[in-house]
Amino acid sequence: MTEPLAEELARLAGLHGVATSYSPSPDVTVAASVGAVVAALAALGVDASTPSAVRAALADRERELRERLLPPTVVHWDDGSGRTPAGLAGLPAGTRLRVETEQGEVREGETWEGELSAALPAGVHLLTATAPDGRVGRAHLVAAPERLPTPEGRSYGLLVQLYSLLSTRSWGMGDLGDLAELAGWAGRVAGAGFVQVNPLHAAVPGSPTDPSPYRPSSRRFPDPVHLRVADIPEFAHVEDGDRVRGLVERADRLRATVLDKGALIDRDAVWELKREALRLVLEVPLGPGRQAAYADFLAEEGDVLTDHATWCALAEVHGSDWERWPEGLRNPRSAATARARAELAERVDFHARLAWLTDTQLTAAQQAARAAGMSVGIVHDLAVGVHPGGADAWAQQDHFAAGMSVGAPPDAFNARGQDWGLPPWRPDRLAASGHAPYRRLLRALFRYAGALRIDHVMGLFRLWWVPQGQPPTEGTYVRYDAEAMLALLALEASRAGAVVIGEDLGTVEPGVRETLQRHGVLGTSVLWFERDWEGDGRPLPPDRWRADCLATATTHDLPPTAARLTGEHVELRDSLGLLARPPAEERAEAAADTAEWLALLTRLGLLRSGAGSGSDEEVEIQGLHRFLLRTPARMIGVWLPDGVGDRRPQNLPGTWDQYPNWRLPIADAEGRPVTLEDLTAAPRVRALLEVLREGLSDPSPSGPDGG
Repeated sequence: MTEPLAEELARLAGLHGVATSYSPSPDVTVAASVGAVVAALAALGVDASTPSAVRAALADRERELRERLLPPTVVHWDDGSGRTPAGLAGLPAGTRLRVETEQGEVREGETWEGELSAALPAGVHLLTATAPDGRVGRAHLVAAPERLPTPEGRSYGLLVQLYSLLSTRSWGMGDLGDLAELAGWAGRVAGAGFVQVNPLHAAVPGSPTDPSPYRPSSRRFPDPVHLRVADIPEFAHVEDGDRVRGLVERADRLRATVLDKGALIDRDAVWELKREALRLVLEVPLGPGRQAAYADFLAEEGDVLTDHATWCALAEVHGSDWERWPEGLRNPRSAATARARAELAERVDFHARLAWLTDTQLTAAQQAARAAGMSVGIVHDLAVGVHPGGADAWAQQDHFAAGMSVGAPPDAFNARGQDWGLPPWRPDRLAASGHAPYRRLLRALFRYAGALRIDHVMGLFRLWWVPQGQPPTEGTYVRYDAEAMLALLALEASRAGAVVIGEDLGTVEPGVRETLQRHGVLGTSVLWFERDWEGDGRPLPPDRWRADCLATATTHDLPPTAARLTGEHVELRDSLGLLARPPAEERAEAAADTAEWLALLTRLGLLRSGAGSGSDEEVEIQGLHRFLLRTPARMIGVWLPDGVGDRRPQNLPGTWDQYPNWRLPIADAEGRPVTLEDLTAAPRVRALLEVLREGLSDPSPSGPDGG
């Protein structure tokens, strides 16, 4: 490509938010390939395939921006400063502004200051600008608080993958009844402030179903596989007692295969059983109050729920990849789809009802958590994207970038980069709709969340787009309207009184963490990664940790703490052929890493052995959590499997069939599954949680025992 053309392509790309280079580290800049840039532009509806196309597209974009009065979204931060929003800068003198608030009020004026902006209510309003020359511009005006809600004081909580938390009442995998029970116990007995779970989004059905909670069919609606069927009021009124007893007996056997026989969690078997039971449940008429509540849910969710339920019904007939359906059904607005929806009306209502039932049990779990004294309650997890063949991708296909997948560029941990197989939202289509799908998603999740964890929160700013069929190295970053995304997040979180935690691990663009912190989004800090990377590389002392974060010893993607301390995580990866270096080198590095942390704990007096303190391993795990208490972190998370010495990670990145990702029940050090009832009674669990409870109740910086 000639230099002038390269400059024109770079200008065109920049005007559409497509990066032509990126910096994996402060002193390194890597150019994106021309093919990646051209492909990203094409996915945004911009033809850059030839020199003449580049010049034409550049001229069109520059003319559009030159003539445009307003950007698609204008953000007004309610920070008391009275500042004019950046989106209104540069308007021609004499331009009249009109604001129609979502509350129905109309305001007009020539300047932003004064009556136009005074006490502007929070919400998403319609802004119209009329210039003296007759040009008219319209934008969505987001009025939002400057900062999101923050936790009330410091708190600790439990981190758990819900499916792994089986009780003696659940049907083969942990369910929402188990979540409510855990929250009730943890709040009342253990003094915990929250329970964080994996994404509970609706999965793509299949044979087998993809067990990963981070590749869902829909992020907008939860998965009914999590329902506690016995807690549905109509279940008690099913007339066919013999079938109910048969279902309960099958559930008992399914649970026993996992808890007593060492079988993996079989999500498909669980769903087959629950689906059969739910068919019986839905034959029972709703009482007047319940019917009214369901009608309200249908009215509130509207076409979004209808689309989701329609996809579920069509998937039962045509399979779970909508791109392979008959052509007429690939469009949710087609006449063929309308006819199919009418023909499948009973199944559409079945899936809509399941969405309501799941929503009610999620709400009940949050209510149970708050009733137990939890300051936050249930922390839900928002996955970064959805499956390309699923319900959201079908219903919102105009908002997704065709032929693109979200991933990550090459870095120090993965030289080949990553392709997550998730289609990205188009930033231009999001902006044109006032970010409607994003707003609806947040509003739905905050309905039953005390806090929301956003996976890969950097995606609010930019995402790495990988053209389909190309390796991740052939991708490039595409930028989103981060100010609008953050303002909407602040708006919906504030309305719900909910905290937001951003997963910001790994390489983060400069300024992103600072922006998130300024708006009150907490970060994520994992002990093993917190080192003085700009200094001597040693473990970061507790007083140098950031305060605005959730601090943990491990996560679902990392080894449990017991495995990290013993080095068993290296042996597991070695057995699966996943080590990048000779095993001896990996073992030595892991041992040195652990030794450095334990030495720091010793110097700080945090390894406290003695009568009743348990094994050396228990002492070390308790010591690591005492260290987390020494940091100023607002929230401290305890990986629940660490309480019983579980060695097995729930997910081992880089594996598919080689390891049973997302299918393991919580187990003890010998690999024996542990029920919810046994977990809450286990002395080892109680001793660990007592460390957290005592540490947070003592106001001294060194904790109850000094040091």
